[in-house]
Amino acid sequence: MLSNLEELLGGFDTSAPRSKYTLEEIEAAKKRQKKYGGTFMDNLEKIAPGKKTPTQSFPEMDFSSLPKTPASTKPDMSIDDINSTLKELNQSIKSDFGTVTRKPESLKQGTDALAAFNGLSAELAQTIHGQEDFIKKLVIAFKRPHVSELDDNDAMNTIYVTGPSCTGKHLALTTLVAKLYDRQVLASSEIYTMDLAIYPTAAEEKLFLQDLYSALQSKSSVIVFENYETCHISMLNRLSELVSTGECKLSDRYVMQNGQLINVANALAGNTVGSFEAKGKYLVFISTRPVDKLAGVMGAPFVNALGDICSASALSPETLEVISKEKQDLLIEKCKKQLAFDLTVTEDFQSFVLTFSEKGKGLKGILDFYTNTLKALAQLRLERDDLSTNALTLSYTEGEAKLTIGEEIIPMNTLLPSGYSGELDAVKAEMEGIVGLKEVKEYIYGLEEYFGVQKRRREAGLKAGEVNKHMIFTGNPGTGKTTIARIVSKYLKAIGVLSGGQLVEVSRADLVGRYVGHTAPLVNQVIKSALGGVLFIDEAYSLHRGNDDSFGLEAIDTLVKGIEDNRDDLIVILAGYSKEMEEFLESNSGLKSRFPNIIDFPDYTGEELMSIAKLTAKSKGYTIDEACLEPMKEYFDLVQATRAKDAGNGRLVRNKVEEAILNQSRRLVAEPDADLSLLTEKDFVLED
Repeated sequence: MLSNLEELLGGFDTSAPRSKYTLEEIEAAKKRQKKYGGTFMDNLEKIAPGKKTPTQSFPEMDFSSLPKTPASTKPDMSIDDINSTLKELNQSIKSDFGTVTRKPESLKQGTDALAAFNGLSAELAQTIHGQEDFIKKLVIAFKRPHVSELDDNDAMNTIYVTGPSCTGKHLALTTLVAKLYDRQVLASSEIYTMDLAIYPTAAEEKLFLQDLYSALQSKSSVIVFENYETCHISMLNRLSELVSTGECKLSDRYVMQNGQLINVANALAGNTVGSFEAKGKYLVFISTRPVDKLAGVMGAPFVNALGDICSASALSPETLEVISKEKQDLLIEKCKKQLAFDLTVTEDFQSFVLTFSEKGKGLKGILDFYTNTLKALAQLRLERDDLSTNALTLSYTEGEAKLTIGEEIIPMNTLLPSGYSGELDAVKAEMEGIVGLKEVKEYIYGLEEYFGVQKRRREAGLKAGEVNKHMIFTGNPGTGKTTIARIVSKYLKAIGVLSGGQLVEVSRADLVGRYVGHTAPLVNQVIKSALGGVLFIDEAYSLHRGNDDSFGLEAIDTLVKGIEDNRDDLIVILAGYSKEMEEFLESNSGLKSRFPNIIDFPDYTGEELMSIAKLTAKSKGYTIDEACLEPMKEYFDLVQATRAKDAGNGRLVRNKVEEAILNQSRRLVAEPDADLSLLTEKDFVLED
């Protein structure tokens, strides 16, 4: 330790690069730092330029145990003073994880920084409509560190931003940061965003640390964390520690190699990364969830450490109208500039556009409509060279949006992009091709009627209702539950209820983890893949195997929560035996209320199974001899009357047809001239 001290003071003369700072220079640098700010090393370099070397480093040292004897010709500076100075040096230049250089002297500080916030709330309100209170709180959150005393490792501030989707939270934050950069309060106008949803399991910990390191070392003054709800708890604990204490210590030792964090086991490795700090950064967590939900995930210490909580409110109809008018003016401007169209929009069309804010879509529905309208008009410009005029009018008459070009009237629904959608007639034809299930089909068709009426109500300016669309399919195996679920997904997409229309089919093995902490991320990943479509869980009752099945109960709890969080664009269908599904609904109090639509799939009759047999054979390129039909019907009647649950319904038919095809191939060896496509009575084994 003495050699290190004398090395600092220039007491040794070796071939290695050494510091030659005197105690007088060190003391002067400390005074200059207190007066002008900046880092200690920058001030030291200004006091004694040219002495600092590229390889210079100052290890942590503790001189408290040394005898307090003079260390230089300056007797009034004690060993304690030197020790304090060295500690300050180490804090200034140590290579710990996440160290961020303090703000440059060119940035405004103190009262100058406070003055830079004057009028900022009113200026933001001109861009962010209907969120005056939210904007005021957000500005205060960024102003707070300039009137507060911060510990050495603290972030500038930790802010929780919450409120409904598409209410201007991100736009307000982005605009505020840009204006604070212009006013020389922030060192950067860029925001570093970390999507915590990409760290759902403990396996992503190294990736998380690397990304967090990059965020803390970036030039961005603001780091935004999104989707904490689906992040693994181990990563959330690290963020909680960072926010609560200003520093998060790592359990392993790391070094930086080529910009990557590498584990090291060597205790003598230099410049290791042992912790990271949040100083110099604004940490912003954005979510649609209220603070009480945040506390349940991140813990009370995290919430207590928050500097500010900024809540955006749902946009009022008046605000939506103002924003819609702005977007309409922007559409007209872009049409003129990019497409050479002179566009006019009627008042009736403006009112029609506002209906797209309903069904829980809010402002996003309006923005998406204007975006799609611009795309449609651009496509029209590309395809039509025969336009007689560049004057276009968007109107809404007789319950339909229309585009008028001269004397030509074009329905807007023929121009707007629809993405993937199964043709409704084709889906209905597929539904009708299914044998039996009359009551099931009537229920599905009833959904079209209901949503059609709600659409008309929205277009008429009336409040539209919303029905719970989640379903439970009960019945024995082979009664068509999975087949109907696939059709339901395409059908609801075709009538505009779902945005995607995909069917994601899973079972217990896809939802229940193999170790603690594995189940919830699995369920959340499945839910995420099904958004916009239908999540079909076959044999759903298997998720609950008694109160001792903690993993299964966790899967159910996570599923219920996911259903609630994504109720606007996700339909969940549970399938299983009737009795077992009744017991399953009792395993969680939230299941019954979220699955009011219980549809029973009855066993097929013998005649229906015979019809299915003919369709199955036809799909495989075969026909069934008429002489087989009556014996088949009698056989199926007997089976259904005695053991329908075990026989398999439609699966029994498929097995019998495949068995007949195999028997026919054997028969054709002895009958080479026989019809290759005909299945006869000889081919079917109609007995148990």
